Amino acid sequence: MAGERQHYYGKHGTPQKYDPAFKGPIYNRGCTDTICCVFLLLAIVGYVAVGIIAWTHGDPRKVIYPTDSRGEFCGQKGTKNANKPYLFYFNIVKCASPLVLLEFQCPTPQICVEKCPNRYLTYLNAHKSQDFEYYKEFCVPGFKNNKGVAEVLRDGDCPAVLTPSKPLAQRCFPAIHTHKGVLMVGNETTYEDGLGARKNVTELVEGAKKANGVLEARQLAMRIFEDYTVSWYWIVIGLVIAMVISLLFIVLLRFLAGIMVWVMIVMVILVLGYGIFHCYMEYARLRGEAGSDISLVDLGFQTDLRVYLHLRQTWMAFMIILSILEVIIILLLIFLRKRILIAIALIKEASRAVGYVMCSLLYPLVTFFLLCLCIAYWASTATFLSTSNEAVYKIFSDTACSVAGKTCNPETFPSSNESRLCPGAYCQFAFYGGESNYHRALLGLQIFNVFMFFWLANFVLALGQVTLAGAFASYYWALNKPDDLPAFPLFSAFGRALRYHTGSLAFGALILAIVQIIRVMLEYLDQRLKAAENKFAKFLMTCLKCCFWCLEKFIKFLNRNAYIMIAIYGTNFCTSARNAFFLLMRNIIRVAVLDKVTDFLFLLGKLLIVGSVGILAFFFFTHRIRIVQDTAPPLNYYWVPILTVIIGSYLIAHGFFSVYGMCVDTLFLCFCEDLERNDGSQERPYFMSPELRDILLKGSAEEGKRADVEE
Repeated sequence: MAGERQHYYGKHGTPQKYDPAFKGPIYNRGCTDTICCVFLLLAIVGYVAVGIIAWTHGDPRKVIYPTDSRGEFCGQKGTKNANKPYLFYFNIVKCASPLVLLEFQCPTPQICVEKCPNRYLTYLNAHKSQDFEYYKEFCVPGFKNNKGVAEVLRDGDCPAVLTPSKPLAQRCFPAIHTHKGVLMVGNETTYEDGLGARKNVTELVEGAKKANGVLEARQLAMRIFEDYTVSWYWIVIGLVIAMVISLLFIVLLRFLAGIMVWVMIVMVILVLGYGIFHCYMEYARLRGEAGSDISLVDLGFQTDLRVYLHLRQTWMAFMIILSILEVIIILLLIFLRKRILIAIALIKEASRAVGYVMCSLLYPLVTFFLLCLCIAYWASTATFLSTSNEAVYKIFSDTACSVAGKTCNPETFPSSNESRLCPGAYCQFAFYGGESNYHRALLGLQIFNVFMFFWLANFVLALGQVTLAGAFASYYWALNKPDDLPAFPLFSAFGRALRYHTGSLAFGALILAIVQIIRVMLEYLDQRLKAAENKFAKFLMTCLKCCFWCLEKFIKFLNRNAYIMIAIYGTNFCTSARNAFFLLMRNIIRVAVLDKVTDFLFLLGKLLIVGSVGILAFFFFTHRIRIVQDTAPPLNYYWVPILTVIIGSYLIAHGFFSVYGMCVDTLFLCFCEDLERNDGSQERPYFMSPELRDILLKGSAEEGKRADVEE
């Protein structure tokens, strides 16, 4: 047995030996990975320089505000169109042209107007009637009625037809709705979503089929934006509720760890059970209703997602998914019931550690603040870079033209040779670009911007992990708890991480950032190859994406444990990663059955918080519950704020549970080190608490070894 054990340790490194002077995180340490620290500082200086250049040349108004065919802003003070806030398209149907995807501009004249048209008129009927003064508001600036009808329409001076429109995001879009399967423009009729008074489902389904297209996709995006504008404060309230519930849950977990874990398990089962019950009730209520038996395949993709909630098959699919999830969780709880008891003991120990370092619960706010700074700088730099181009004008023509697509000058185009070659062509603003060296380098600067965002974001996360690991390791390696704990373990760990290990954190973050930027490039290439019919290329791309996804997950796992070793021993990144990997390999059974069980329990806690807040948001935004009369705002799609609240609640819950997760991982590695360094005797006592020792060592190989020695 001794020979086998020695051979096993030889394969997975050398176990730690007893050191009477070791009392936890080493305070006498030196700087690690200094070269990478210098590289990070130089990269940050370059990043700041890129930001300054972008802010000097960029103009974010080009993204926020619409521009007409001459590249002039609509509704901006100090411009020609200061009193014209809306953008009007002469022929919005042309926005479905593939040219929109290539040059991000509809190939139709666009002007700024004071208000969107509210009536149906054609130029032919209006040009010699009393409506012409109204019609002229939607012609090009300075238009004079000195041409024939055909000449006006050929030269693009006026639109051929006006349709009733509504302003969305400062752009005029036709007020389109469907009635009995017919696409209609004008007085919009809304359908209930099944949560109030129901309309005929067949009408809604048939109308959705007719209205599906590029124009409706644009309206979907605008309506989602409109929903955010009227419900953002309720979304914020929902996220605050999620934060309060998460904080309350963590505080209760500190004092009632065992009870809270079982309550969490039972509540998750009950929440999923209610979801199954609700889906069945909706499924049963739709029985016999006209149009509810249409299959999802026959309906196809619809941009108005409310249509799917009128189908029985949708609720059946939801019910099956929730039932499968319920069964999986119950089976896992049955088969892992003994391991769950061990995991609860580890969570109790983590609760005691968190209790002695209570300020650790607030550290995710520091990480969140730093990440917000990274995101804000990246987003603002990307916006300024993308808007630092110059206005480029190109020749557009509805007919075949040899000069179509070439650059032009709108001031001189009417008298140019190109205008004579293509009488029906017009010079229009196409996009923002340029031919200078700076403009040619914009793509590289954008890639550098994304790479630096990944690097800095990963560095912030690494700093948080090392800080928390150092604080919790100080707790574990204190023989007499809490007397041997330092006065401010969290602040001490934070100072050590920044002073000595900035280079190591930058090294680990750099490796992860490289993998992530490669994944972004693979996604970009995959989008470009979707139109290709090369099956081998698609297969190869899928394999590469899968491999790099797995590599990213492995690096995150390895980095996390390497940061724990850095916090304890102060070694460089490579040494810490190697020691952490071998330590985990020497305890692979415990890693598989103990550490991952606690992750599963924490996942249930997140699901409980997300499910509770999600159900509350569902009842609120669907007017099932009301705080006061008509509290919830009227929405186009009630699922927009609900999904936002659910995703935000998960991120908030994950932030709070990440403290416990880091505590459990740190205590687990310290526990494995403790087993190798000590044997539990008076000369070499364990640093773990008696409660943790009794349950973790029960029936283990170490207990058997100790029993043999005692005999």
